[in-house]
Amino acid sequence: MSIQVWDYRAEFDEERDEILAAVERVFRSGRLILGASVRAFEEEFAAYCGARFGVGVNSGTDALVLALLALGLQPGDEVVTVSNTAIPTVSAIVTAGGRPRFVDIDRRTYLMDVAQLERAITPRTRAVIAVHLFGQCVDMDRVNEVAARHGLEVIEDCAQSHGARLDGRICGTMGHVGAFSFYPTKILGGYGDGGMIVSDDESVMARLRRIRMYGTDGSYYALEHGYNSRLDEVHAEILRGKLKRLERYIARRRELAARYDRLLADTDLVLPRVAERAMHAYYLYVVAHPRRDEILDRLKRHDIHVNVSYPWPIHTMPPYARFGYRPGDLPVTEAAAQQIFSLPMYPSLTNEQQDEVCARLHDILATLSS
Repeated sequence: MSIQVWDYRAEFDEERDEILAAVERVFRSGRLILGASVRAFEEEFAAYCGARFGVGVNSGTDALVLALLALGLQPGDEVVTVSNTAIPTVSAIVTAGGRPRFVDIDRRTYLMDVAQLERAITPRTRAVIAVHLFGQCVDMDRVNEVAARHGLEVIEDCAQSHGARLDGRICGTMGHVGAFSFYPTKILGGYGDGGMIVSDDESVMARLRRIRMYGTDGSYYALEHGYNSRLDEVHAEILRGKLKRLERYIARRRELAARYDRLLADTDLVLPRVAERAMHAYYLYVVAHPRRDEILDRLKRHDIHVNVSYPWPIHTMPPYARFGYRPGDLPVTEAAAQQIFSLPMYPSLTNEQQDEVCARLHDILATLSS
C-alpha cells in the first residue's frame, strides 16, 4: 500500500463532474481573466471569513507581497515574523523591500511566541506577519495589543489555516489584512496557484486591485507602479465549488487528527498541541521525535511518505544571512527543525490508510526503543 503525504486524485475522482463543469462554464463565458467568477469568489470567500472585501491574486506569496506594499511598506522597513514557516513568508518581506526580524516559537504549538514579540520591535519596525501555522491561529489578541502600542500594521499569513478559528473568529479577519494561498495542497486548494487578500479596509483593498493590475484602474493608464498578479477565472470558478465543501474538508481533517491522537497516544511521539481558545483545522498533523530521520527512512521503505515542515529554519539559509541572524539565535525553532515531521493528512485519506501508517509507526518506534 503506497501512501502519500498528500494526494488529490481520489478527491478529484469524487468531484470531477463539478470541476469539469466549472471549467466549461468559464470557457463558454467569453471572459478568462478578472471576470464574473473572480468577482463572485472574492465576495464569497470574504463573506466566509467574515471580511468585507476580497482581492484575488495569483499566489499566496503575492498576497503577502502586495499586502505589504498596499499598507505602505518602504525600503528598509522591518517586518517581524517567525523563522519556522514556509520560505514565501520571508521571501515576500524581502521582495517588498523590507527586512525580516525573527521571533522564536512556542515549543508546544510551533506558533509565534508572542511573549517575545515586543523585544523584536525597533524604531524601524513597520509591521508584524503572524503566521497561522499547520492549521491553527496565533494569539491575535496579544499580537494586536503589542502592535497597537507601537503603531504597527498586522498581516495574518493564513496560507495554512483556511477556516481555523480563535474564540470563534475565522483567521484572516483579526489583523489589518489576511493573506491566503490556494496552492493545491492547502485546506482550500485549487488545481494550480492562486491567492487572496481579505480585509475590511476599503481604501487598502482598492489600492490592492490597482497594484495587482499594473497600477491601473482597468485602463491603459497607470496611477502607480504595479504588477501582474491576477487570480484567473478557471481557478476561481473551481474554488467557488470547493468553498461550499470547505467545512466538510475541515471536519474530515479533524476526524483524522482525532484518530491519530487515539492511535498514537501510547507512543513516544510528541503529538500536536492545540493552542488555547483555538479550533485547529489540521492542514498538517505535525509530530516530533528525536530520531525523526530514522523514522522517515524506515517509513519510506514501506512506501509511506511523510514530510518535514520545515527542516531548515529560514534565518539559517544563505539568502537571508545578511539580516544578521546566526544558528543558535532562535533555539526553539532550531530544535524543532531537527525533530518535527507531518503525517499524511488530507480529506480523502482513508481510515485503512491511516491505520497502516500508525501500525508501521508502532513497529518502528518499538524497534527504536528496544
